Amino acid sequence: MNNNEKTLDISQVVALQEDYGSELPVSAMLAKSGVPFSHRRIADNYVMIKRIYGFQIVQPRITNSERNLLFSYNFNTLENTTISQVNNELAMLKQWAVSIEDNLRKDADELLQIRVKELKFILSNKYAVTSNELYNGYKAIDVYLSEMTKFYSIN
Repeated sequence: MNNNEKTLDISQVVALQEDYGSELPVSAMLAKSGVPFSHRRIADNYVMIKRIYGFQIVQPRITNSERNLLFSYNFNTLENTTISQVNNELAMLKQWAVSIEDNLRKDADELLQIRVKELKFILSNKYAVTSNELYNGYKAIDVYLSEMTKFYSIN
């Protein structure tokens, strides 16, 4: 029985490692199709600050109210998410950003801002915050924002 548990753990690890290789390009694809203007604005700000200043200065963590907003939409903190989870979240945020409901649109923009704040915190701490190599959802957010800026600056 204990041997089966080890096999299950190993298969989960393999699945999550495959997630890294196959799901990261999905983030780039999400950045190139039907992106709301608010997402482009957030991405432009993020990439401009990243290129000019970098994130050497320690960035603040998210507040309790921001964490509660994440949890109210069943989002986990960024340091505890996988790439596929983040890709699913980004797809939902894109849909919500063009919703008829004003509160949903506002929350979608706020959630993306929170994700960018979490990303800045992780990058400023040189990835020391990530508890596990398997939870690398922050890479998907970075690819999404960077690719979006590249794609829309060309056109």
